[in-house]
Amino acid sequence: MEHKAGFVNIIGNPNVGKSTLMNALVGERLSIITSKAQTTRHRILGIVNGEDFQVVLSDTPGIIKPAYELQSSMMDFVKSAFEDADILIYMVEVGEKELKDEAFFNKIIHAKIPVLLLLNKIDKSTQEQLEEQVALWREKVPNAEIYPISALENFSVQEVFNRILELLPQSPPFYPKDALTDKPERFFVNETIREKILLNYDKEIPYAVEIETEEFLEDDDIIRIKAVIMVERDTQKGIIIGHKGTAIKKVGIQAREDLEKFFGKQIHIEMFVKVNKNWRSNPYQLRRFGYNNK
Repeated sequence: MEHKAGFVNIIGNPNVGKSTLMNALVGERLSIITSKAQTTRHRILGIVNGEDFQVVLSDTPGIIKPAYELQSSMMDFVKSAFEDADILIYMVEVGEKELKDEAFFNKIIHAKIPVLLLLNKIDKSTQEQLEEQVALWREKVPNAEIYPISALENFSVQEVFNRILELLPQSPPFYPKDALTDKPERFFVNETIREKILLNYDKEIPYAVEIETEEFLEDDDIIRIKAVIMVERDTQKGIIIGHKGTAIKKVGIQAREDLEKFFGKQIHIEMFVKVNKNWRSNPYQLRRFGYNNK
């Protein structure tokens, strides 16, 4: 039997629905989703296996103009997504008119591989708006196949997946056929806690935070986790903890609920807050957290 396999990499501006699409295609909640920009910091692989295919999906950070070292590293993940893609998914939302980086846009319109342009959030548009948007993007990206979708409502997602299967090159699988992702368990603990911080805190606080899982001890019916929340300043530490620890307790409860669903086991989680001054601009610290691999 012939086997198909390939890398299908998703790129686009922040908050267009890349992570929602990835999770819908994989059927698991691998990428965290919030209404804040720059929720995704890493390149996350989600693997869909069938008897005669393996689709390796790649969720990437939203394209921005970097303001500090961490954001530069995030854009390096996007660059790498161009380099190994067999199929490129360029995701836009209704009302959007351009990508926030001209160099990346030039790579898309001159790509030698299939490009699927997904016009997302059509559930929030009228038929007239939709027709205008399709015409606009057909002119801007003439090399792309355009699919109006709603990743959140799962509208036309299966149609996109069917097209991906048609376009996949013949290849043996890249990962074991029972693999769901390339990330270890601790990564998903870190991301789940970070998501709850994005949801519960305002302004700069969520962007100054990084999580490190120091212990992940798994027994038959319980996983014991010890995680450290890194912040850049003492004032941020106080805000994360909150009055008498109420804020961090809320994060812990929400994270535990999600992790119990993800791992299918009881979770015991302890969290501590430490100051790691200016970690977002420190190449050594970024490498430690898996960002800066130069």
